[in-house]
Amino acid sequence: MQPVGRLNPGRGESRESRGRGRGLADSRARLADTVVRPESKWWKPIASTPRHLFVPRWWERAAGGRVARDGAADTGAWLATAYADDTVVTRVGPAHADHAAPGTTAPSGIPTSSWTLPMLVVTMYRHAVLADGCTTLVTTGTGDGTALACHRLGSRLVTSVDVDPYLVQAVNERLDTIGLHPHIAVHDLTRAPLPGHFDRVVSTASVRPVPAAWRRHCVRAAGWSPPSPAPAPAPAPG
Repeated sequence: MQPVGRLNPGRGESRESRGRGRGLADSRARLADTVVRPESKWWKPIASTPRHLFVPRWWERAAGGRVARDGAADTGAWLATAYADDTVVTRVGPAHADHAAPGTTAPSGIPTSSWTLPMLVVTMYRHAVLADGCTTLVTTGTGDGTALACHRLGSRLVTSVDVDPYLVQAVNERLDTIGLHPHIAVHDLTRAPLPGHFDRVVSTASVRPVPAAWRRHCVRAAGWSPPSPAPAPAPAPG
């Protein structure tokens, strides 16, 4: 796994580092203000999640294709990307940005993994009515959605799965650095039975139709899929 640049100040660090830490807190708070109202139960989870730690490298659109960007090499671009309410591509075909040298052009192909924009993740969680005490299964991806669920519900109620062993390992290590310890495992939600019974299942991976196992083993499921003519129900408050 690629090392994650350190942008969180600690004891004994310089005034500059402490100032950078305050800047990170301000960036998280501004993102929370963009995504939800201050009284929302999701405001604090968003403002508490250091999103930049979950994507140290990404594919940025450029003339002629997508180019690998390294956050530690340009912390300004890293933080601006991390705390924007936008989707960022992290894998094209089989090529994950974590394994690409900065400046490398991605191979031709379609994006196969991304850093989902926070507003969409939170909207899905609200549609699923993630409430206090809900045992919840989420897809891992880059890991920041798992972090949000852990901050909202507590790590012991969250299970996070992905088909990609690298993502599971990387996200597990990144969550550990910020003190979050959900159950995380390699698992294909579309082909295998759910790894247990859950009150809620939320997938940021495209699933259409919703697998029958989700309906059998959970109370409520929310999955991302291509737009449908049918109107979606309004999310629950909070």
